[in-house]
Order: sequence, then C-alpha cells, then structure tokens
Amino acid sequence: MKRKLLAAVCVLALALGSLCVTGCGSRDGEEKAPDGNTLIYGSQDYTAINPAIYEHGEINALLFAGLTAHDADNKVVPGLAESWDFDEESLTYTFKLRDGLTFHDGEPLTSEDVRFTLEAILDPDNQSEIVSNYTDIKEISCPDERTVEIRLSQVNVAFPDYMTIGILPSHLLEGKDLATCDFNQNPVGAGPYRLTEWDPGQSITMERFDGYYDGPANIEKVIFKIVPDTDAKAMQLKSGDIDMAQITAKTAGDIEESGNFNVYRMETADYRAIAYNFAGSPLFKKYPQLANIFSYAIDREAVIKSVLLGEGQAAYSPIQKNKYNNEDMEKFEYDPEKCQQLLEKDGWKKNADGYYEKDGTELAFVISAMSDDQVRVDMAKMCANQLQQIGVNATAESKPSLDWAGQDCCIIGWGSPFDADDHTYKVFSSGAGDNYTGYANKTVDRLLAEARHTEDGESRAALYADFQEALTEAMPYTFIAYVDADYAVRKDIKGLTERTVLGHHGVGIFWNIAKWSIE
Repeated sequence: MKRKLLAAVCVLALALGSLCVTGCGSRDGEEKAPDGNTLIYGSQDYTAINPAIYEHGEINALLFAGLTAHDADNKVVPGLAESWDFDEESLTYTFKLRDGLTFHDGEPLTSEDVRFTLEAILDPDNQSEIVSNYTDIKEISCPDERTVEIRLSQVNVAFPDYMTIGILPSHLLEGKDLATCDFNQNPVGAGPYRLTEWDPGQSITMERFDGYYDGPANIEKVIFKIVPDTDAKAMQLKSGDIDMAQITAKTAGDIEESGNFNVYRMETADYRAIAYNFAGSPLFKKYPQLANIFSYAIDREAVIKSVLLGEGQAAYSPIQKNKYNNEDMEKFEYDPEKCQQLLEKDGWKKNADGYYEKDGTELAFVISAMSDDQVRVDMAKMCANQLQQIGVNATAESKPSLDWAGQDCCIIGWGSPFDADDHTYKVFSSGAGDNYTGYANKTVDRLLAEARHTEDGESRAALYADFQEALTEAMPYTFIAYVDADYAVRKDIKGLTERTVLGHHGVGIFWNIAKWSIE
C-alpha cells in the first residue's frame, strides 16, 4: 500500500494554464524542433517512471520495450524478442532476443537484463504493483546473451502478455534500491524515445532513439506537458500550446468545432465501480451483503447519460470486453424497489429521518473519489444521490488521495483489453497485490487460479463463466460503466489506430507511436 502512494501517476495540483515549455506555442513559430517535427501531449504528472515497479503510466510505451508487444488488435507479437517457444514438459519459455539490441545509453541489452528485470519484480522489497503477474516464475537462466529461459512452476496462459513489460538496464540498477534510486527520474530503456529533459511538474521531453529495434520513429521529439486539469487541457489545445490530449466528453464537442483537431472516441476495457472496503469499513466489514443489495440501486444508464454524455456502456462484469465474458450472468439491472425489499428482508428498517437502520446502526457511508478525476467525482455524487432517494444516507467526497485502509468505499477503475487473467487475478484473488478492499472469496480464488493455469480455450471459458457467476453471489463492487476515451489530436498527426480497444485510464493509444507522422 505504501508503494501505491508513490505511484508513477501521482497527480500534483498545479496551476498550469499559462505555463509553457520549450517547444510550446504556435506551431508556426521559432520554438519548435529544427525540422518542426515535435508532438506536444497534454499529460498527467509523473513522480517516478519504472515499469517494473509502477503499473500505470502511458509514458512507458515511449521509453521502454518488452520481449513481446501488442498489436492494433491487442494480440501478442514479437518485441525485443524475435521469437519464443514453450516446452510443455519442462514448463519453460525460451525467448530469443534480436541481434544488436541496445539501451538508450548505448550499452547492450542482453538476456541478463531480462533476468534482472523479472527478479526485480519478484523481489518483495521492491513492492512491485505487478508482481502477481509473475509469481509462477520458478527459475530464470541465460545460456547466452541472446537467449533467456524462464521456467514456470505451472502453466500461466497469460505469460506472453506479461512479457510486454519494459526491460530495465541492469548495468545502471544492480545493487540499488529501485524504490529510491534516481533512475526513476532519469529512466533509460530501449523504447522508441529516450528521455532528454525532465522539468518536474511542467514537462518531460523525449527524442527519438535511432537504435530502436523496429526502426527510428518518424516524429523526432515528443513532449509530455503536464496539464492535469481537464479544462486546462481543452484551453491549451485551442490555444495551440499542446497538440494532443485525452479529454472529457463534455469538452469534446467544443474542441472538434474549432476545426483544428480530430476527436477520436475510442472504446476501452476500462470500467468504473463502487469498491466497498470489506477490511476497513465497519459497515461493510459487518454487512458485506450490502454490495449485492446496492447493486440494484444504481441507474447506470442515467449515470452514462449525465456524467459520460452517452460515451460509455453499462457495466456488470470485470471482463465484459473480453472473449470470455458471460453474457448470461446476473447484471443487477436498475431496480430500486428490489433494493429496498432486500434491505428490509435483511432486517433494515427506516428511522424517523427516513434512513434505513439496523441494530442501532444507521445505513450511512461515504463514497470517495479522487479530486483530480471529475468523472469519478461526478459518479460518486450521482450514485450517492440515487442511494439517498431510497433511504440510504450515502454522501460523496472528493479527496486528493484515497485512504484505502479507512474509507467506506470509493469509485475505482480497472480493466484490461488483454488476456482475461489481467486485472482479475491480481484484483479479486484474496491477498493479491491490487486487492485493496479486502475482498475474499474462496470460490473466486480457485476459479481464477485454475483459469490462469488452463490452456484449453473451452475449459478456460467455462472457468471464467463460473468466476463471473461466483462474483454475483458475493459482489466485490457495484459496477457502473465502461468509459469511452476521447482523444483530441491535431489534424496533421497521422498513424493512430482508432479502432484499438484501450486499457485502464485510456492507456494504449501510443502502442505504435514510432509509426506516427506529422504531415
């Protein structure tokens, strides 16, 4: 949990409306790169960049490369490794690295760097946010500089997906504390761009890396300008200070009408939900069944219409966008009368103030949301209002950071467009790294473990169907909506694949940035 507080996407409250960094301003002025080939992206802030420790951070796709990669359809394809195979008898993946790989500093990238990266993730002292994806690793060996053999303790079907993780340079990190070393502010990878300047709270400047395994990028320079406020992003797009940004549905129409931008409305596997704190909230620790009951009280379509302006889909499953989705599962469709009936059947009765109470406890709690995410704040308010209407004393609060141990519940976001194991095993398994709510369900634990270790597609489908059914017996969340991602992109920037399904926080749009161009 301490590591989460240091996450790479920690947002600072900065007033950036009038700030400008090198390369900003009019695209026709003197400030651009020598050939005018610069892209300025309106980004959230970063405090540390290290893909082995921190999961979230779209900048990783520019600075780092993994043994595998994902294509436009989110399928696994070769990356730093030109090929790999799996020996079922020994449960060993053998990856063959491309010849002549180097890091941004010119040092060779070898199999030892792969071993170092994976061991860093598995080291408990590093508190990696993604360690649950790699716990099946039993042994790593490097027969030569271009070959790495990874033996597993049991089959992990999603393992090739997880080898997209950016490879770290062991020559810079050996013997250092990965949580505190200055590498996290001076990252060196093997991605299409190398970091050249980091002005904290203002901008991160990257220039193309000529040694990139897939060839030098077309765009010479990319600047992540720190603009955490959504309204400020819209203003700076229109003023020409930034060329591209993820924006909200509320600002999309205005940006598009300016005539200078294409606005891509992209599907995501990114859902929002009310996550109940079964470990730390006295209410939900004592009455976990409320998670199921409240799931009937939320008018998802009204939330989508009001908060998302129609840009989203009602959510009922954490793998709803996956091929293993169980469409026949209980969807907890909006039924406030049923919610009240279930409350009363469970022993709750309305008091003089019109709120339900039981055993002297009023049904009162707070839905928390991160203050930097207006969509989550608005969802919290609307869900609280809907609960108030049926006699639940729910209120909403926005906070700069979440108190995972002490809060009642919060608007959470998860979801992955990749293998179904991603963002399920580590989120819903008891004690897993991203299970922040204390949710514990032995049936869910068993089904997720079996699905991770089952190669046959039909058998996996049955296991994930049962997993989703098991969730409905004891809900961890009240699912609300899958959120579409709007990206405003200057019209002369070409190469984006707008049909690619994006991931959590709308991350994934930069998967092929090396192929983008400015015309």
